Amino acid sequence: MRGFSDILPPASRRWGMLEERAREVLGGFGFSEIRVPILERAELFSRGIGEETDIVEKEMYTFEDRSGDCITMRPEATASMVRAYIEHKLYAADPLVKLYSIGPMFRHERPQKGRHRQFHQVNVEVFGVSQPMIDAEIMAILMHYLSLVGAAGCRLQVNSLGCPNCRLPYKEILRAFLKNHLPRLCEDCRRRMERNPLRAFDCKVPGCREIMSEAPLISAYLCAPCAEHFAAVRSYLETLEIAYEVNPRMVRGLDYYTKTAFEVVAGELGAQNAVAAGGRYDQLVAALGGPDIPGIGFAIGMERLLLILPDEPLSSGPSLFIAALGEGPRREAFSLSYKLNRAGVRTLIDYEGRGLKAQMRRADKFGARYALILGEEEQRTGQAILRDMKEKKQEEIPLSSIFEEIIRRVKGRSP
Repeated sequence: MRGFSDILPPASRRWGMLEERAREVLGGFGFSEIRVPILERAELFSRGIGEETDIVEKEMYTFEDRSGDCITMRPEATASMVRAYIEHKLYAADPLVKLYSIGPMFRHERPQKGRHRQFHQVNVEVFGVSQPMIDAEIMAILMHYLSLVGAAGCRLQVNSLGCPNCRLPYKEILRAFLKNHLPRLCEDCRRRMERNPLRAFDCKVPGCREIMSEAPLISAYLCAPCAEHFAAVRSYLETLEIAYEVNPRMVRGLDYYTKTAFEVVAGELGAQNAVAAGGRYDQLVAALGGPDIPGIGFAIGMERLLLILPDEPLSSGPSLFIAALGEGPRREAFSLSYKLNRAGVRTLIDYEGRGLKAQMRRADKFGARYALILGEEEQRTGQAILRDMKEKKQEEIPLSSIFEEIIRRVKGRSP
């Protein structure tokens, strides 16, 4: 289907590497993995994301199931994770909960480079902390992860979207500005002007972008608590030596954001250049029926991240190929291969009974570092031949200790 893709080897190994590194980094900072359903009630997203957003208005996969319930394939993970936080009372023992999820999202939009109708995200959420220190910490964690996986040229951009106390008056000021330029606005921005004028900052139409370059900025209208919070976030980023840029025209496409908003952009991606994005959502838990508990989080777009990673092949070949000749040696190779794979030494054997030359060609084709030659003569003498395929050297090793010898050579330790 258009906008949906298979992820095949060897690309799937790169996906696995990104997910494994995410689990390592986030686990090290005290986050626990949560797995939420792909299908949710549609009202969760209309209430959580906002009915006036492009996601809810144009992009969600929403349908009635056989029971007549209105169901949506999740377009983002935060609303689902908040729903789970509330439904299972994860706040009961302590409001502070740190969660992450990895999985697919679904939006019906025009497929393009780095943007698919089924796409994948790493989502990170922290509940129960309102202090600006946590804002800086999760941005630092994000930048650490991107650096660890080799994503070069990424820039962190930050802004404050204020709170309802300062954002509502600002929206009226922005709406008045847009009305003065109404004839030049695109159809979408005319609609946004009435419903959510901040979304006009996201418009990609050149005429609208030119207009918005002169628009009043929310930074000039922040209330004192929001201005103090944003100053503290920047100060804590500097304490952690995290480079950042203030982008006063950056807004987020979801209505639930308050105060801190941020994106990580990469110039290689063109107009759609955000690799990761997030922000604070202090009213969302209460808006979805939970207690008044603040939250903050971010999402990393896996497809976009892969586009900016260096194209370095990951090692996928076996450590050992066992070339066995004869029924008895084949049976011994079969048993030894199973034991070695179970011990973490990737081992392949030939199942078809090919000749030695054909098996050695396969060992070379698969990129095996070592090849073990085992035939009836080797069984009789009790000595198998271990060939180093890289160094083009071989030696005899005793069959009585072959498992231990291979573990020692391949893994560099005793079994």
